[in-house]
Amino acid sequence: MTLALDLENLHVGWPGQPELFKLPSLRLEQGQSLFISGESGSGKTSLLSMLAGVLVAQTGRCRVLGHDFSALASSTRDRVRGESMGIIFQQFNLLGFLSVLDNVLMPTRLFERRYQDACRMHGSAVKQASQLLTQLGVADSLWGLASHQLSVGQQQRVAAARAFMGRPSLVLADEPTSALDDLHRDRFLELLASVCELAGASLVVVSHDQALAQRFNQRLVLDPASSVGVEVA
Repeated sequence: MTLALDLENLHVGWPGQPELFKLPSLRLEQGQSLFISGESGSGKTSLLSMLAGVLVAQTGRCRVLGHDFSALASSTRDRVRGESMGIIFQQFNLLGFLSVLDNVLMPTRLFERRYQDACRMHGSAVKQASQLLTQLGVADSLWGLASHQLSVGQQQRVAAARAFMGRPSLVLADEPTSALDDLHRDRFLELLASVCELAGASLVVVSHDQALAQRFNQRLVLDPASSVGVEVA
């Protein structure tokens, strides 16, 4: 069994601040999906930061894609994140002065492994970017526009396309549907799951919206006031 996530006795919190919660155990197989929910301040984004290697666990085990992040230098964690993860930020973090297509191509321009994977799978990075944008419903007439000219929903889809460039093994999404109404939220999640399945990527979504939970293989509810509960489908 190949594990995307292998967490045990994990104490989550930022250095110098009170601990947010303890996570006794969590394992996610490669290709599976995890939904993390909880009220504001419960530690959802902090846990996501640990999975991305931005925040390092001081206690417990945090193995992501086979890497023990606690034992790696920050530069190595940065490389693992850049080469093997796609991240959809809550605020999208697109570069407003770049075109839609250039934003999507960014991971393949920064990381040789992502570029080589895109070329091996699709013939070129531009071809993969075009396919992803089309699959995610971004019309080709928009590809040359600066990203700041797009609607919020369009920017969200561009951010998702960027995350999937070069076949990442793990996709992390922080409140990816917070700006969408129910109809567009459901459509976006269906697209996200479909692209993940095609890429063979594991998906971790953080959201306060419990209505989304049934779409995922595993559910994790964070409650700092009591023990952390893990519900497995």
